[in-house]
Amino acid sequence: MPLSEHEQRLLEQLEKQLHEDHRFASTMKSASTAGNYSTRNLALGALIGIVGLGVLIYGVSSQLIIVGVLGFIIMFGGVYLALSRKGGSKKGSVPGAGKNPQKSGFMSDLENRWEQRKRDEHGSS
Repeated sequence: MPLSEHEQRLLEQLEKQLHEDHRFASTMKSASTAGNYSTRNLALGALIGIVGLGVLIYGVSSQLIIVGVLGFIIMFGGVYLALSRKGGSKKGSVPGAGKNPQKSGFMSDLENRWEQRKRDEHGSS
């Protein structure tokens, strides 16, 4: 389905603004590199998850509900460990403490631009 002329103009404006907004690009770049997974956590979590799966299967096959539940908890803990992000020392710094003002500033900037477009659109119609 082709875009209308108005939609094409809006799309071109958005693309132009994305190319011009260096703060947004740097924010997105730092966000993508900030949360790398730890190889040690992945390996250890996978190993714990496999052990938990084995305990779960043993519990189900021997019809011991408590062993099956314990296996599930172990397996869940392994998956949680494997998917936890790499984190440095947490002493003296609070992760993400400085991000909220930047995010709210970015969102308010987007809202202001949206409101300006709506005013321009209604004024030109």
